[in-house]
Amino acid sequence: MNLVAKRLEDLGVALPRPAAPAANYVGAVRAGALLIVSGQLPFGPDGKLAAAHVGKLAPGSNVEPAREAARLCAVNVLAQAQAALGDLDRIERVVRLGGFFNVQSSFDALPQAMDGASDLMMQVFGDRGRHARMTLGVSHVPLDALCAVEAMFEIAP
Repeated sequence: MNLVAKRLEDLGVALPRPAAPAANYVGAVRAGALLIVSGQLPFGPDGKLAAAHVGKLAPGSNVEPAREAARLCAVNVLAQAQAALGDLDRIERVVRLGGFFNVQSSFDALPQAMDGASDLMMQVFGDRGRHARMTLGVSHVPLDALCAVEAMFEIAP
């Protein structure tokens, strides 16, 4: 078992089958030493969105469901990367994460919500998981999901 697979197992994370693209795009693209993974929604192991991960964030919303949703998105990002690379140990560095949160109006805890995805990358990759990121509140996310997360990885040849 490779190192990343062992860390995922230790965290109790089983990578699901990658979600099929919903339109005219692919789940991941390799460009030189980069792997860019398309935005992933917080689908659970059953391939569905849990009720807690649907809807809009508003001022005063509990950050925990959004944090959990971002973590699930990151799990799905890793599933796409696994499908593209065959071995997550080929990831030399998490370069960037982008998080898009479904907001009704201002919701000031977006950075804390996005930490759900960032924390998972650090737990899985250690120092190689430190990354740049952008977190935005948007007026709509597909399927009314709380969030979507995209990623860019540096990969070994």
